[in-house]
Amino acid sequence: MPTPNETSSPREVPDGRRPRRLTAAAVLTALEGAVVAAFGVASLVKLTTDEPDGMVQAVTMAVTVLALSVLPLAAARGLWLRRRWSRGPSMIVQLIALPTGYQMAQNGGVWTAGGIVIALTGVAVLGCLVNPTATEALGIGPRDA
Repeated sequence: MPTPNETSSPREVPDGRRPRRLTAAAVLTALEGAVVAAFGVASLVKLTTDEPDGMVQAVTMAVTVLALSVLPLAAARGLWLRRRWSRGPSMIVQLIALPTGYQMAQNGGVWTAGGIVIALTGVAVLGCLVNPTATEALGIGPRDA
């Protein structure tokens, strides 16, 4: 019989399905991670086609961006599999997305649209993750939240 603190097995909701809010949080977090990874890959590709001002700085930036994509992708997988540990990393990603989106929106043009999308996605995922249905599916009770 599993103990309440065990995190290796997914928690079942009463009807056996993953709550829609948890599914939405997992998908949106995965999309965020995929966008960050795509930006890192595009930066690496640009290194091969253009001559950057500082090669070491450009390579470091591209590798750092690729490394940063791991957190939201891992959190998304954990949310999809209903792992308790995944809520924290996903919430951290969203809390970073909020000021990032705000700063981008201040730059005008296409950056404004991108910033608004990032900020709204962060708010949506945070809303999904604090929902009682999602927290229950992750095995987080009132005292654990």
